[in-house]
Amino acid sequence: MNDATQQLLQHKGILILAWIALLFAAERWLPAAPRRGGWSRVIRNGVLWLMNSALSPLIVIPVSLWAAQHALGWRPDWLNGWTGLIVDVLVLDMLIYWWHRLNHEIPFLWRFHEVHHLDEFLDVSSAVRFHFGEVLLSAGARAGIIILLGIPFTSVIVFETLVIASALFHHSNLRLGEKLETALSRIVVTPSIHWVHHHAIRADTDSNYATIFSWWDRLFRSRSATLRTADMKIGVEGRTDEETVPLLVLPFRGHR
Repeated sequence: MNDATQQLLQHKGILILAWIALLFAAERWLPAAPRRGGWSRVIRNGVLWLMNSALSPLIVIPVSLWAAQHALGWRPDWLNGWTGLIVDVLVLDMLIYWWHRLNHEIPFLWRFHEVHHLDEFLDVSSAVRFHFGEVLLSAGARAGIIILLGIPFTSVIVFETLVIASALFHHSNLRLGEKLETALSRIVVTPSIHWVHHHAIRADTDSNYATIFSWWDRLFRSRSATLRTADMKIGVEGRTDEETVPLLVLPFRGHR
């Protein structure tokens, strides 16, 4: 890994930590819904995040870097520079929409993704709560896309930064003005859109899959008509959240 790549990763880390701190404070200043679950759930989410953070430099980043170095050499010259970066972000965002949707439609993938959905309240900490198995599966799927489409590593890092920043935003318990949220929701995924995805009604859970740009759900007809309310029940229909260790073994317990 060269110095430029290391610097890019460092900038990514600083930007994400600053964004977390900003949203963490903002959602306590302007909450959209009364907080539930207390600090115990925030700590539980934080433990899962720390575990996955350890996997990033050990597995996720090296796998993505290796894939970029072994990408198929079909990429045309016009996909260099800013044009290529914009195209890469749009294509990757569409593909992550489908990967997210598959995590709901394929039972094996849902076993791991369910850990994220079992959280019974949404805030910034929910955005980083994932089972390590899902992180590894996602890294493998992303590597395949990088190789097939010839995505440069720089585009991968920029896209991942946008994905994390978007996820932190649309999971947050931040109250936006109605006009602002309506305007933003036409382009990007906002809390009002994504909270419905975490509604503990399976029909809503299996909708609103977009990550950065909200138009994918309209294009692929997966947008829910349900509107977020402050008392909306969050979680998985018919299930309750669990402690950290049970969550880690959940995908291997043989349930649906």
